[in-house]
Amino acid sequence: MALQFDLVVIGSGPGGYVAAIRAAQLGLKVGVVERESLGGICLNWGCIPTKALLKSAQVYEYLLHAQDYGLSAGQPGFDFAAVIKRSRGVAEGMSKGIQFLFKKNKIEVVSGVGKLLAPGKVEVTKADGTKETVEAKSIILATGARARQLPNLPIDDKKIIGYRKAMTPDALPKRLVVVGSGAIGVEFAYFYRSLGSEVTIVEYLPRIVPVEDEEVSRQMEKSYKKMGINILTQAEVTQVDTSGAGCVVTVKTQKGEQKIECDVVLSAVGVQTNLENLGLEELGIKTERGRVLVDDFYQTNVPGIYAIGDIIPGPALAHVASAEGIICVEKLTGHNPEKLNYTNIPGCTYAQPEIASVGFTEAEAKAKGYDVRVGKFPFSASGKASAAGVKDGFVKVIFDKKYGEWLGAHMIGANVTEMIAEVVVARKLETTGHEIIKSVHPHPTMSEAIMEATAAAYDEVIHL
Repeated sequence: MALQFDLVVIGSGPGGYVAAIRAAQLGLKVGVVERESLGGICLNWGCIPTKALLKSAQVYEYLLHAQDYGLSAGQPGFDFAAVIKRSRGVAEGMSKGIQFLFKKNKIEVVSGVGKLLAPGKVEVTKADGTKETVEAKSIILATGARARQLPNLPIDDKKIIGYRKAMTPDALPKRLVVVGSGAIGVEFAYFYRSLGSEVTIVEYLPRIVPVEDEEVSRQMEKSYKKMGINILTQAEVTQVDTSGAGCVVTVKTQKGEQKIECDVVLSAVGVQTNLENLGLEELGIKTERGRVLVDDFYQTNVPGIYAIGDIIPGPALAHVASAEGIICVEKLTGHNPEKLNYTNIPGCTYAQPEIASVGFTEAEAKAKGYDVRVGKFPFSASGKASAAGVKDGFVKVIFDKKYGEWLGAHMIGANVTEMIAEVVVARKLETTGHEIIKSVHPHPTMSEAIMEATAAAYDEVIHL
């Protein structure tokens, strides 16, 4: 007899597990097919354990600079294995939290690899090779993504590594080359540099963190160079020779070819969707450029089969997958959810300084024909930032001159990932700049910089 459910979710990452819990809250009998650990990549190998590593690096940096705060901490050191162990412990604790939530919501976990057999029918292959059939009226695909591999950067998890191995290395490399400067690349660059590795970032595009506002990229490069990180932009890794004790990386730059010797190369060139062997082709489910095509409420072209998260078009972010999962489930249970506004999705990078942004960059806003007001407030003028000793960075806001629409916000500095939600909510509520200026912000705080930057956009700034 096949296992019977109202809904089956394939994948238990931040899209899948959230969708499953919301469906259970709405009265559905839910089963989740998972081939590895509950919580998916985010909880086990991505968002959460990386933040634990970055926190260790940040605390170590505080100890190194204790004198700047009038303190003495002796000669600080670290146990690299203990740093890694703490990160893994945090991840395991979060995964156990998902187990608890599933039990609380009476969600059944079916361990194994899921494959669509037909609408309403999933085959699950267990670790021992045996197969089980699971049936449900609705199926959500939430299989996520993995590290993308380039032909000239074959990951062997010894000398050329992906993000998984970067989280659980055997030893701290003396010299590291990071290929790619998106969030994963710059976060690991910060972590390893903070603990003493020599780090070089190689970025194919003209600037690091290339999806961010140009001024944010410039500030990040300035801060990283101050840390001693070597940065090569408009550069391409053409070859990695791993035949010796370490690696020799050949980099093609505008100034010519150069060779960099290192112990390890980290490939951080984006992600690739997990669509293989899902049964998509057999069922005629439409895909384009490695993504499953869905409607506004995440149904594929095959009724009863849905897809969310990294495997569909849109930003590959945990919070996006969670939002999509909730909307998808609410729609299929007969509710009337609002479709997701993809122009109001915050993006965060958790290196030091942190980066947080939402909406259009200044260049994007102008390219779309907006006449803009731009305000900027540097943390060097913030009392809280000065007291905390974290004066690098700024808040930049962009408004439409005609109607006052808040088009975007871009922040770089300490704790800015905790500040961006104010802008997301304000944009959702169609708040104007004047309403932000007249909303009293607590002093002294880093978040005052949002009010000050907005005041600067309207020529009312006090503290500049």
